[in-house]
Amino acid sequence: MGRGTIALLTKEIPADKRILITFGGGSVKKNGVYDQVTEALKNHNTVEFWGIEPNPSIETLRKAIELGKQEKTNFLLAVGGGSVADGTKLIAAGLLYKGDAWDLVKLRKPITDTVPMATVMTLPATGTEMNRNAVISRYETKEKYGIAANYPVFSILDPETTFSLPQNQIAYGIVDTFVHIMEQYLTVTGVSRPMDRWAEGLLQTLVEIAPKIIDNPTDYNLMSDYMLSSTLALNGFIALGGVPQDWATHQIGHELTALHGLAHGHSLAIVLPGTMNVLRAKKGDKIIQYGERIWKIKEGNRNERIGKTIIKTNEFFRSLGLTTHLSEEGIGYETVNEIERRFNERKVAFGENANVTGAVAKLILQDRL
Repeated sequence: MGRGTIALLTKEIPADKRILITFGGGSVKKNGVYDQVTEALKNHNTVEFWGIEPNPSIETLRKAIELGKQEKTNFLLAVGGGSVADGTKLIAAGLLYKGDAWDLVKLRKPITDTVPMATVMTLPATGTEMNRNAVISRYETKEKYGIAANYPVFSILDPETTFSLPQNQIAYGIVDTFVHIMEQYLTVTGVSRPMDRWAEGLLQTLVEIAPKIIDNPTDYNLMSDYMLSSTLALNGFIALGGVPQDWATHQIGHELTALHGLAHGHSLAIVLPGTMNVLRAKKGDKIIQYGERIWKIKEGNRNERIGKTIIKTNEFFRSLGLTTHLSEEGIGYETVNEIERRFNERKVAFGENANVTGAVAKLILQDRL
């Protein structure tokens, strides 16, 4: 991590590897990242694949897998944001799989047989650079699923690569990072003091730097703090010691993205306050702890403190320029009912208590209309 680290690709990837480099829509050609990558790998055997979407689709990834097989690729390098890295994780598995890679997504089992891959990250958000997670969409059926794939063998994070990001992308990334932490934190009290304090430290950091980043998106120190917070939010560290995890907000958010193309971070900004409100009875003790330690809310009775904390969280997301209600995005009851149907059809129940069924997901979404 740091300035100039992209040049380390020269040494980090063995010279005898046949590398498939994956990209998104082309922003890396505007911010100088592409030139740095190609210069570092000028003496390597490389082929490029462009066009991985913000929500990577199996339809596009199939084309990359076909190219990789043709070129006998044995190393992958994802250059871009979390979606490029996520998509590349499935490509890494698809290169060694004889069937359709969508089978690997639908199996919902950890994928272990993969080609090695690395990442050059340009958009902090998902933490995918230091975890085995990936989220893959299928546009023709409006489906979106998370998978457990392969860890990158290494990742490069140069904060200067973020300087050209548009404000909405920064906002989405901050919310994604924030909610990753909340999914591992906002459950029950008394499990692990160190993990609680670690999570709270990251949350406090995001709350402190978010308004400054919006005003100063080319401040190296601010973007360094943001980039590192994003990695630490979902690399497994703050879940050590058997910390309960939720992930209901993410699962509901995935459905909003699949159905409406809503940016992932934006979907989380809409859903999380609803999750907190609908589950306030079970999560109340932790919401109060979170409200006191992050938002300095100490006055009022239990119900008032919970309510104030939810309002503060909602206001934080809106301060980043994001809407936080479905109606603001033209989304109504038809979508709410469809997401309930999908949950029920798959017979799933999310949350630390496995109580976010289709019916509860519907209540959460109704709260956000």
